[in-house]
Amino acid sequence: MGEENGIMEELRARVRELEEKVEALRISRRVLMNLIDSLETEKREQLTKLTTRVEKLQQNNCRYAKAIMCRNIRITELEEQLRVTSAAKNRTGNTFT
Repeated sequence: MGEENGIMEELRARVRELEEKVEALRISRRVLMNLIDSLETEKREQLTKLTTRVEKLQQNNCRYAKAIMCRNIRITELEEQLRVTSAAKNRTGNTFT
């Protein structure tokens, strides 16, 4: 009977030990889940910021490209006017502007 009590006490101690480990694992799991949640939230915020930044950069690039095209058109027009003016002067022989 004493031997049975000793075994029972060993088993109870082992059960308590395992219960403590299970509780520690639950706590660890909660901590990990909170960390994962924080990382996901941070990732979403960064993605939103980067998406907004990309959109602004694309808009700026579009404006810049339009400005360059307008200037290029103006340069082409001025070159054409210069060519026409030069051709007209050559025909009349007039060198005065």
